[in-house]
Amino acid sequence: MKHIISVLVENHFGVLAHVSGLFSARGFNIDSLAVGETDDPTVSRMTIVAQGDDRIIDQIMKQLNKLIDVIKVQDLTQEEMIERELVLVKVTATPASRAALMQIVSTFRAKIVGVNPKSVTVEVTGNESKIDAMLELLRPFGIREVARTGTIAVSRASELSTNGKDVSSSSSSAKVSKKSKTKKSKK
Repeated sequence: MKHIISVLVENHFGVLAHVSGLFSARGFNIDSLAVGETDDPTVSRMTIVAQGDDRIIDQIMKQLNKLIDVIKVQDLTQEEMIERELVLVKVTATPASRAALMQIVSTFRAKIVGVNPKSVTVEVTGNESKIDAMLELLRPFGIREVARTGTIAVSRASELSTNGKDVSSSSSSAKVSKKSKTKKSKK
């Protein structure tokens, strides 16, 4: 089963290598990995898509939680979530095929972001099934190149405190320093 795991980590050199090393050392494959800085520049969010049964995913999550640089691990698979992927696809476009191509782009609420005499580059965002459906319709035109970001996701659940501030982002720095000091002092 496909699982989407969100991991908040300290934003510094070597963290990505530690996380990916954890997967490879245990023989787990990562289907997709997207990493980006959060609103707090000291914290990054990793969105990892991996295959496995509940036992394997549980083991992965426990191992991730043991890493010093990891702040929070959450399996979003069973939660209500918003997930997206960005794809840039370069497609052959002759003068005769451009109208049909524009119709597909419009239908999928995509946009053309680059044009030259022999091709167009289309940008589309959506879930995996939307992306796959659009790529299938573009295939007959002649796909020249595809660049996919991989899945990113956030939970729809709100983590609001009573004063209306987002608990997860406003206290990230405090969690990072507290967790780091606790784990480092155990060594």
